[in-house]
This record gives sequence, C-alpha cells and structure tokens, in this order.
Amino acid sequence: MRKVFIIFIIVLFAGVGIAGFWYWQKNQYSKDILKLEILGPEAAQAGDEIEYLVRFKNNGKVRLENSELIFEAPEHSIPQGFENLRITKQLEDIYPGQEQIFSFKVRVFGKENETLMARAWLSYQPKNLKASYESKTTFSTQIKFVPLTFEFDLPLKVEKDEKIGFSLNYFSSIDYLLENLRVKIEYPEGFEFISASPQPLDETEWQVPFLSQADGGRIEINGITRGEEGTQKIFRAQLGLVRDGQFWLLKETARALEIIEASLYISQLINNSPDYLANAGDLLHYEIFFRNIGQKATQKKFLFVELEGEFFDLSSLKSERGEYGRGDNTIIWDWKVVPALRFLDTEVEGKVEFWIKVKEAEDISDKIKSPSLRDEITLGGVKKIFEVKINSQIKLWQKVYFEEEFFGNSGPLPPETGGRTTYTVLWQVENSWNDLKNVNVKSILPKQVKATGKIFPEDAKFTFDSKSRQALWNIGEMEAWLGDSDMPLTLAFQIEFTPDSAQQGETPDLVGEAEVLGEDVWTLEILQEEAPSVDTTLPNDDTVSEQQGIVQ
Repeated sequence: MRKVFIIFIIVLFAGVGIAGFWYWQKNQYSKDILKLEILGPEAAQAGDEIEYLVRFKNNGKVRLENSELIFEAPEHSIPQGFENLRITKQLEDIYPGQEQIFSFKVRVFGKENETLMARAWLSYQPKNLKASYESKTTFSTQIKFVPLTFEFDLPLKVEKDEKIGFSLNYFSSIDYLLENLRVKIEYPEGFEFISASPQPLDETEWQVPFLSQADGGRIEINGITRGEEGTQKIFRAQLGLVRDGQFWLLKETARALEIIEASLYISQLINNSPDYLANAGDLLHYEIFFRNIGQKATQKKFLFVELEGEFFDLSSLKSERGEYGRGDNTIIWDWKVVPALRFLDTEVEGKVEFWIKVKEAEDISDKIKSPSLRDEITLGGVKKIFEVKINSQIKLWQKVYFEEEFFGNSGPLPPETGGRTTYTVLWQVENSWNDLKNVNVKSILPKQVKATGKIFPEDAKFTFDSKSRQALWNIGEMEAWLGDSDMPLTLAFQIEFTPDSAQQGETPDLVGEAEVLGEDVWTLEILQEEAPSVDTTLPNDDTVSEQQGIVQ
C-alpha cells in the first residue's frame, strides 16, 4: 500500500510540472515580436542637420501597454526641438499589427571619419502579463567631411634660435553659425612663445566667438625656435566647439619646420631705426641688410620682400633696383642687377632698399584695430618677418561759444572792463585704431578768466586749479574708435571773463593752447595733439561778430 502511495505522489508532481510548463509555454512573450529600428543617413558632413526616424511595429497578437520610447541623439550633436541628447515619449497602447514612426532632427558635429551613434529603447508590458520588456537598437552615422579649412602658414626652414612669425588660418564653409569655437596649439619642445594676435586665453588657446559661412580669420604667433641643426619641430593645432564644458574636436592640423645651419643673417632699418613706430602719412625708408655668416660664399640669389598691411600705400612704392608692378605688394631683387646677390663672400654684408608711404588716416575706410605693417623677407631659403606697429591718431578741438544750449551764458557782449561775461568752452577728442590709457586734456586759463564750476556731462572728471590756472579733463581710458568726426567725445565747461582796463580795445585770449596726452596701449608710445588758443572773437560762434569780441 505504501509503495502505491509513493508512486501516486510521483505521478502527481510530474503532472503538475507538465501542466505548469504547458501553461508557461502558452503565456510566454518574446520581445522579438516588437520590431524596433532607427533609419537615418549613414554618412554626413559636420554641421549637417539630419533626420533620424525611429520605427517600431507590433508583430504579435497581444496589445502592448504602458509603452515608453527613449531616443538618445549621438554625442557631438545639437538636438533640434528638444534640449538634451535624450528625449522620452510616453506612448499609447500598441495594437497588434500597428506600426509607428517618430522623427528626431539633430545637427551633427565631429572630426572626419568619426562615427556617431544614435540609440533608442522601447519599454512595454504585454496585456495580461505583469512582466515588462524592453527592445533596443542603435544606428551609426559617419562624419565623412568637415567643411572647415584649418592650416598653418609656417616657414619650412628656420635658423637655430631665430625669432619667427607664423599664422594659423581658419575658414568655414558650413551653412550654420558656429559659436564658442576654440583653437588649441601644441608647440614643439624648444619653442619659446613671445606674443600673439589676437590675445590668447593662455599661450596655447584662443577663443573664436562665432564663425558664419564664408567667414574666416587668422591667429598670428611670434616666438623663438630652439634646437639642434637638422632636427624637425612639429607644430600641432586643433579647432573645435566648446559645449557644456566639453571640447568637440572638428579639425586638426600639423606642420613641421626644420632647423638649419645659419648661413645668412637678415636685418632691417626703417628711417634709420631698428624699432621704428609708424604714424599715418609717414614716408618709410626701408634698408634691408644681409650678411653671409656661413662657411662658404653664396651665389646667384634672389631676394623677395612681401608687404602685408592695410596701411601700406602701394601706389607710392619706389625702389631703384627692385622689380615690382604698380599696386603690387611684392618686390624682387635679381642677382643679375644686385652685385651682392650675385656673389657674397663670408662675413660680407649686402644691402637693398625701398621707399613707401603709410596711408593717411582719411584713406582708411575700415575701422581696423591695432594695425601693423609686416614685411616678409626671403633670401636663399631663409625667411625673416618684421612688424612695424602703427600709432593711433588722436585729435583735439577747442571751441568757445557765447550762444549754446548747455548753460545759457550772460553778461555784456562786447565784453566791458570790469563787467563779467560767461562763455562755454568745448573740448572734443577723437581716437582712431588703438586703445589708449591715461588720456587727459589740459589748458591754461588767462588771469582774467576762471571756471564757474558748470560742466557737462556732470560726471566728467574736470578740475580747475585757481593757483596754476590749469583746467584739466581726465578722460582715462579711450577705446579704439571712441569718438569720431560725427560724434567726438565732448566736454563743455563754463568760464567767466572779467577784462581789466589794460585789455580795452583788444581781443584777448579766453583759453590758452589746449593739449591732449595719452599712452597708446598697442605701441606704448605717448601721443600728443594740440589745439590753438581761442580769443574773444569766438571764431566758431557764428552769432558773434569780430566787433563784438573787442573789449570796451
């Protein structure tokens, strides 16, 4: 009997197991029944706006509930219409056989041949099942081309310990406004950074605020390359976007230069000075010297000079032996014409020269900032770049009025002995292409004249010392192009004139000669400009005749 009971129990458990397995098999659900895929371009250019289509279809016989779709845009992309890379959509029930498509547009960035990955997840719960399922998929897009030009303009060879100048040029063909661009440079060992234009964030990184299609720019760097002769120095640079604290690399470039044995030493003087600072309208006399410091004589060399800078008046270029075309910025000296280029023995020096004018200020239409004149000299594989900075041009006007709209003057006109007549002095200052600092205007008021204390604007830093008779306007800093011919920087202050008997029948000065002084931040030169004194005839006030300026 016991044996029969045991057999019964075994059969019972086996039946329950078979029934449970049959029930599980009947109710199981395969997530493969939901087909999820991403459709999109397999290749794109950096800056392209592309569309990803997320498509899914319920191929099963069961309704899918509590569905949620997550789409994640690739790294180095800017979503169009949603803020973060990942977006979540709550879906309605997905019925058997139902198919849906969702579109997501993004603008993609990256370096050439970089692969960007888009991802999608769809979670759901089949009807009458407590279990949740998730399907996921990915799609790859490769950046085939980056429509940016990013190149070094670097000499191929330099002499040991030579000061060099080179540039990093960039240009965008992307039909999209690039913002928050950064340029990073990796210098080779032995390179000593001296200066750069524009100013870097540090010696190796620059910020480019924005770059639209067909826009470009240049970073100019000066330094000294040190190393052994025959070695190569490799300069590397990267251009990319900064977003959310991350650097998205778009373009990189590298150039090598070779350190060669010094054979020629090149130097120049401008108007007899090695450190000349130019002014608008100057006539410049360039003398270029080349000395053979090698071990053997040089023969049959050409010397090239290329002029760079908006301020060169190329129409004024003159050279006795150099060849150039009218309006051309390159001068060539041929060894057939210059004996020192035909044969130059060791430790012997040769010279060529030319003359050219700096343009007048009124001939410069663009509001250039911190301008300079560059000349690049090439001789026998040796290249040398020189830069001449140009001083800003500051202008000063001093005018005196009786009729004006600032204070309302009063008193006898013509002025009378012992009577008090008030006038208004206008100082106007105009600055051009460089920033200035420590700018002030001053003038000496005659003994019979004093300031009344009325000034405009009221917050101007104006003082009058009754002991020294000096009137002073402390402007401080002046940015480039602050004040122009249409709207110069202006100060108005009122003076009171009380003539004495010795001035009767005369037209005495109301203000002495005025002077503006300021330090040029670009050239470090102290700039000075003067304006003539003004007498009681008031040449700028059309309402006052010369007769009304004679003291009665």
